Amino acid sequence: MAWIPSAKNSMKEVDWEVIQKVQEVDKRAALFFSEFCKKNNLTCYMCGGGCIGAIRHKGFIPWDDDLDFFMPRNDYEKLKLLWKDTDDYALLYPKKDYNDHNMFITLRDKNTTLIKPYQADIDTVHGIPIDIFPLDGFPDGGFKRKKQVFWALVYQLFCAQIVPENHGKLVTFAGRVILGVFRSQKLRYKIWRRAERKMSKYDIESCTSITEICAGPVYMNNKYPKELFAKSIDVEFDGVKLPIPVGYDEYLRIVFGDYMRMPPEEKRVPQHDAVFIDADNPYTKYKGKYYCVK
Repeated sequence: MAWIPSAKNSMKEVDWEVIQKVQEVDKRAALFFSEFCKKNNLTCYMCGGGCIGAIRHKGFIPWDDDLDFFMPRNDYEKLKLLWKDTDDYALLYPKKDYNDHNMFITLRDKNTTLIKPYQADIDTVHGIPIDIFPLDGFPDGGFKRKKQVFWALVYQLFCAQIVPENHGKLVTFAGRVILGVFRSQKLRYKIWRRAERKMSKYDIESCTSITEICAGPVYMNNKYPKELFAKSIDVEFDGVKLPIPVGYDEYLRIVFGDYMRMPPEEKRVPQHDAVFIDADNPYTKYKGKYYCVK
């Protein structure tokens, strides 16, 4: 069963059977990923809507269509070294010879299809993903923090290599001009790698707070007491156990306020864009039709 989402989903337009299948794929991938982390002494925690769902619904928020994870930066980097792709899963992240316009790691199910608009021209693994974001130290000095934000913005522009569209006309214009000047892929890689080193140099151990600087301009402003993420705890999630931060309540209140309150009914729809979704068939079936279309 497949679904071509509309640009603006409504309750009537959403194919809820497909969303439920996507959730099953995401849950299976999340369980595989969390077990891999446990076997390799890596810390991970569900964040965002997955964490809300675990507490409020004991599983998925009914209309949610993805799962996200946090990892402390050191474990996030170790994951890249330890991971070996399997028959079912591929771990994707930006590097010198690969760029899919994401600034973070995605774990994709090879036997499914979810094609995002900004990746439709890329020949990559277009399986249903879970997203994995690093947590970094939030420097205690104000000037150091300003430098961290500056380098994070440089990283996001040159790593994603997409002109920002939802942060005002000035930001969009500046992004278009900068990317127009720095056209060389080799140079762009050097710039974002330098920016990544600069923004992530503040060890969590030496800071009193942590932040998420790879999740976009809005979330990079979040500041969390690091004890909220001192360890993970396993909680019930649709019949399996998945990890969330030990300080989940304060974390969720910082980001979402009263997260136990249900949103208005018209907001209870999937929030992520997709060109095409098929939870039953591999993405390779749709090359030339929904991605890499000539």
